[in-house]
Order: sequence, then C-alpha cells, then structure tokens
Amino acid sequence: MLQRHSRAALAAAVATGALVLTGLSGTANAGTAPGAAAATATAPAQSRAAAPTAAETLRTADTSAAVLRAMQRDLGIDRRQAERRLANEAAAGATAGRLRAALGADFAGAWVHGADSATLTVATTDPADAAAIRARGAEPAVVPHSLAALDAAKARLDRAAAHRDTADTPVWYVDVRTNTLVLEAVRPAAARSLLAAAGVDASLAKVVKSAERPRPLYDLRGGDAYYINGNTRCSIGFPITRGTQQGFATAGHCGRAGYPTTGANQVSQGTFQASVFPGNDMAWVAANSSWTATPYVSQNGQNLQVTGSTVATVGASVCRSGSTTGWHCGTVQQLNTSVTYQEGTVSGVTRTSVCAEPGDSGGSFISGSQAQGVTSGGSGDCTSGGTTFFQPINPILSAYGLTLKTTTDDPGPGDPGPGNPGGTWAAGTVYQAGDTVTYGGASYRCLQGHQAQPGWEPPNVPALWQRV
Repeated sequence: MLQRHSRAALAAAVATGALVLTGLSGTANAGTAPGAAAATATAPAQSRAAAPTAAETLRTADTSAAVLRAMQRDLGIDRRQAERRLANEAAAGATAGRLRAALGADFAGAWVHGADSATLTVATTDPADAAAIRARGAEPAVVPHSLAALDAAKARLDRAAAHRDTADTPVWYVDVRTNTLVLEAVRPAAARSLLAAAGVDASLAKVVKSAERPRPLYDLRGGDAYYINGNTRCSIGFPITRGTQQGFATAGHCGRAGYPTTGANQVSQGTFQASVFPGNDMAWVAANSSWTATPYVSQNGQNLQVTGSTVATVGASVCRSGSTTGWHCGTVQQLNTSVTYQEGTVSGVTRTSVCAEPGDSGGSFISGSQAQGVTSGGSGDCTSGGTTFFQPINPILSAYGLTLKTTTDDPGPGDPGPGNPGGTWAAGTVYQAGDTVTYGGASYRCLQGHQAQPGWEPPNVPALWQRV
C-alpha cells in the first residue's frame, strides 16, 4: 500500500522499497472534479431580431453533438429544432446587447421565449423607447424599475447577507420578466428581515415561500483526491451505487469503517462503510447528498468513461489514475498475487508494471474502458519506475453489493431482456470465468469475469458468455 503522511515517511518507505499507498498529510494537488467541458452553442442567426454580422454569428456546425443530443433529450425537441433554437438565441443575444447600449439607463433587462423562434423581449422604463426596440426586431415591455436599480438593490442584499444567517432565505435574484427583486424563503419573515436590514424598498421586492434548501454539488470521479479524518490523502477508485446510495470503492488501507472523508476541495464528502486490510485491500465510502457518482476516471484532467468491469488478461495494457502522479500505464504481469506489506499479507491482488507513489492509493486501474481495480501498494516510483499491485474491483463489488457506475443516467433495475425470458442471469451480479447461468431457456458459461449490466445479457455478448 502507498501511504502518505509526510515527506520524511515517504523517503523512508522508498528506502525500504515498499511504498504504502494510503494517504498524505498535507495539501492535495488535485482539485475538485471538473464537469464535462461546456460546449459553445453555434449557429447562423435567423430570428426576428436583427441579424448579427458574420463575425458575431455563432455557427451550429461547431456545436458539440453531445450538446445537441442532450437538448433533444431534456427539452423534448429534435436535432433540427435544437440547431434552430441555438441560432435564434445567438441572434437574440446580440440584439439585446445592442439595445442595452442604446437604451442606457432606461434598460430594464431582456429575455427570450418560444422554443424555436426565440422571440426577444426588451424592457425599458421609458415608453418612448418602444419604437427603437421594435425597429431592432424585438418586443418592447415598459416597466417601472430599471435593471440598474434592481441590481443595486440586490447588491445591498448581498452586503447585508455577509453579516447574517440567511439559511432560511437561501436564494435571491433579479427577475427581469417580472421587474422584481425576488427572495425565495423557507420563512417569509426571514426574507422581510433581510430586506429591512439591507434598506431595500419593499416596492422593489417580492418574497416567495419555498421549501428548497440548496446545497453545493460535487462529482465523484476515479483518481481524484479525498482526505480521511482530515489528515491523510488517498484517491477515489470507482464511483458506485448501492441502491439509491452513491459513493465509491477504494483501498481498505485508506480508512476504517466510520472514518469520515472530505473531497479534494475539503468539503465534507462521506463515511467509510466497510473496510478490509490486510487479507484483502478493499473498502467503500458512502457519499453525502452533496456528491454525485459519475461513470468517469480522471485521465490527465479529462473524463474517461467506464463502461464495465471485464477482467484484463495477463500481458494486457492497463492504466492507473491517482491524485499524486496522475495517469500512468503499463501491463498486467500476474493475476491472483499475494504480497506482504508491513501490516500483513494481502492476497488476490494483480501485479502490474505501472508506477505509483504515496497518495495514489485507492485510485483507479482501468484497461480500455473496463474497470480493473483500486491501487493497493508497490515499490519504486514514477521517476525510476516500479511495480504496483491493485485490488481487483469485481470482488469489492461482490463483497459489498455495489454496482459500478457506468452511465450518466439511472437505468433502474436490470431488465432481463425482451419478453422477460427469465433464468438465473441477473444484472448487477458479479460473474467469474467458468460460472454458469441460464437465460431464455438456454445455459451459458462465463468466459471473462465482469459485473453484469442491462444490455449485457448472455446472447448479446459472446465475448463474455458461451452457450453450452
């Protein structure tokens, strides 16, 4: 195992040739897991608003296909509608910018509506501006308060909130559609108290009762850092679910059941639920509601999607992600290895030629897109090279009833296939090579160890199952 508590301890571990890959006392190098890179919407501008110049036009041809697919899924539109919507919104944004400059202090905000047309409305405090707004292809709205006045009122709320507990008034914003400063409050009295403390005229504001208590949201991603008991650092292995509970698998030597964890951003993250070390080197952490399991491993800061847990053979390429040394690759040297650390012997691990260093403990080993295991320990370093062992992921999933996160959607319970053919095969079950199941009235033998998932029914994946 690779453990980090201090640089002196690291030097001593290197000298003995046995690096214990657990945590590191000190500052983590890894930051919070970044989400997928935001794609820029691009399209030729066609809307009621005046067309922007060629230099200002955003082209839909440059829009990520993933963004268009997500718009179709979440907005209930087709690809052509998504492209047209982006084009019209780009044109509307350019027009709104021009009108804001032209209207000056009268400007009171702008918004679009209409799934395809993206009709632009521009608000003003001066009725005389209506003709100029229409000339630009937008609809005018005459309102009592300028955007500058509403923004100034919000700024006063922001300053007052810096010295008050606003848990019962967690959200406030300028709503240009209603020309109002809106406060969402669990207790309306708390919102009114905040307005009074800020000296905001009640005519500018509207209090809306709401039960929402927002919280920060963070992603769990393989290879990212986390801290145990606030003083040692390890790396996330693979995000998992257990029923509705989200969390991640990691190395057992990183922490014991009941130990609290925080993320690389030092935000409270979760608690170790179970841990075994030595003997095996496996554990899992249940995350709190601020953290979401993702199907990703960090690949030098980019997201590599995990699609399964099929076991790689001896000689196969394998890569590792860890919070100290990042992304390194090598080959599988031996399966089912036993290794003795200072704390005792760990059996059933896989020996590799991949390097690792303290703090990489618990991090992801992956072959292609298939999860392999979590970093346990080894010798050497990533300057001179070394040998590293990983605890296979499938025994962790099986021991604790965990499901590897392989999709950004929640597929729900496993579907046994068209027509519910029945049999002993079941999604979520970890199968080892040689296991036999029945499915659709036929028998199958497992060819490669893996965790079954919907879509991987025996007839569909001849690489995993052989009919017998």
